[in-house]
Amino acid sequence: MSWQAYTDNLVATGKIDKAALYSRAGDSLWAQSGSFQLQPAEITELAKGFDDASGLQAHGLHAVGQKYFLLRADDRSIYGKHEAEGLVAVRTKQAILVAHYPSGVQAGEATTVVEKLADYLISVGY
Repeated sequence: MSWQAYTDNLVATGKIDKAALYSRAGDSLWAQSGSFQLQPAEITELAKGFDDASGLQAHGLHAVGQKYFLLRADDRSIYGKHEAEGLVAVRTKQAILVAHYPSGVQAGEATTVVEKLADYLISVGY
């Protein structure tokens, strides 16, 4: 399966409206839906946040020019919220999944979809 299929599958759930897949270091974009692409500084900040969330805690989480309130940050998952929308980022062995969910979708529904895909990628070595 191509990397693009993973972002397409996230969007096809109806719980995610935009998604991107990056290398674990955040230095290369593997796939994206539409024009959903983080700026280099945004993905670098996000990738660093898995190991040290202090920057995200101090300055917030940024994606595609939007600032999100940081809800959770640990070595696997980073969640952010802006009004009724949100962002879910999950790190696997080799990748970072970044997904945006629109208003009308419950945060728990969106995070479950992204976390399950991350679990699958980890199970197959990614």
